[in-house]
Amino acid sequence: MANNTDKLGAKAQIDFHCLDNDCEGIVKFNLADVASSDFQAVCEKCHRPYELDGELRKKLQKMLKLIVTIREVEDILGDCSVSVTVAGGEVKIPYALLLTRLNTMISLNYGNQKVDFHLWVEPSSPDTFR
Repeated sequence: MANNTDKLGAKAQIDFHCLDNDCEGIVKFNLADVASSDFQAVCEKCHRPYELDGELRKKLQKMLKLIVTIREVEDILGDCSVSVTVAGGEVKIPYALLLTRLNTMISLNYGNQKVDFHLWVEPSSPDTFR
């Protein structure tokens, strides 16, 4: 996966709300780190560790591949639009604008729970992510 991270040229971060009912922390990690065999995410507030099973790790690795692919075809996406039908007709929204303005979330199973993973892909900057 390191090769995919190099191609990305950006930071891809995943976060989710800690699953401990008494904690309001956010568990954050770099998407590329999921490929490491000893990967473990930790809540910054209560320090609860989270180990991801093989199936969940594969899904997150596929998400990283998707992000890399989107970055590779940015020049094509610059010419693409998403059309939205509204009362007065049709509005074309540039695809690149959608990628920068919409929050991406993927809902996956963690154990027996459905968890919303938020995905943040931005240029590497410590001020970019929450």
